[in-house]
Amino acid sequence: MCVVCGCSDNSPAHDRHIQTHAGEAGVVQVNPGNGDLHFGAGAARVSVPGMSQARAIKLETDILGANNRVAQQNRAHFEAHGVTALNLVSSPGSGKTTLLCATIEALKKHAPDLHVAVIEGDQQTSFDADRIRATGAPAIQVNTGKGCHLDAPMVSEAFAQLDSHDHHDHDHSHGHHHHDDAHSLLFIENVGNLVCPAVWDLGEAAKVAILSVTEGEDKPLKYPDMFAAASLMVLNKIDLLPHVQFDVARCIELARRVNPAIEILQLSATTGEGMDAWLHWLDHEVHRPHAPPLRGSLPPEGAGSALGRPGGETGHGHHHHEEPASSAPEAALRDRVQQLEAELAQARAALSADAAL
Repeated sequence: MCVVCGCSDNSPAHDRHIQTHAGEAGVVQVNPGNGDLHFGAGAARVSVPGMSQARAIKLETDILGANNRVAQQNRAHFEAHGVTALNLVSSPGSGKTTLLCATIEALKKHAPDLHVAVIEGDQQTSFDADRIRATGAPAIQVNTGKGCHLDAPMVSEAFAQLDSHDHHDHDHSHGHHHHDDAHSLLFIENVGNLVCPAVWDLGEAAKVAILSVTEGEDKPLKYPDMFAAASLMVLNKIDLLPHVQFDVARCIELARRVNPAIEILQLSATTGEGMDAWLHWLDHEVHRPHAPPLRGSLPPEGAGSALGRPGGETGHGHHHHEEPASSAPEAALRDRVQQLEAELAQARAALSADAAL
């Protein structure tokens, strides 16, 4: 019961149960110093009116379990066909589509034989897919309606449509290569949202979290699940740094506090500064073997940033090396993350899970 009510927590805050509906108890943590409320203090890490914590966990386990089975099928299909799929996640307005357009244009020069395609996720409109198609790259728009994220079945269906349309275009044009090529790059631009997409596996090789300097340096700690799940954080719109209040060093420190292993690049999709390092990272991803991504979680306080890879945060001199043998602290941290992964898979509940019933 300690896991549910939090009574084993030695923090100065205390928990009390609240009635949400029909006698089903939710959990809210109250800070006695200032009255702040934390509704993610229960085992499910979310409070849903009318739903117990156990029910929320059961719903998420069932729904994410079904999604993850399709995600594994997607991943196997991508790997079998030489497709490197990257899941681009961010808040709205971070510059994902602008970065993709600039990336596609740059890859035409730097990697002309690399096939690039895009799956675009938005609640409504085909604006972003139209922008991608204008570069000459194939794109499929996925509109989610009221949905706040893409899921693995959506990506599976979109990839089938993309493959069909791409082959049709290839029959009438020599401007594109299709999925039978040795290497292909698939960008999945998720719905703009720093919350829900963090826990939905699409079958990608890696999540790339894009954060613009106009959003504030505290985002990695405000939305830790997203940055814990990401392999790379792209700090975008650095050309605006002279005009905004943004502490780059603090942003990097907070990101590494959440995810000590995260790589970090700084760039401007508008001016092109830092794009070479981004293209180098993409080249490395395309040509390396891919294993299922580790679903990270918030590491223990004090884990520090010693495990972060050097050179990545400057946007310059970004190099990839063979991973050295893990040190004892790193191995212990990875073991702890793997333990928490299994626990948190049942402890996070997406509000959309309840709406899907």
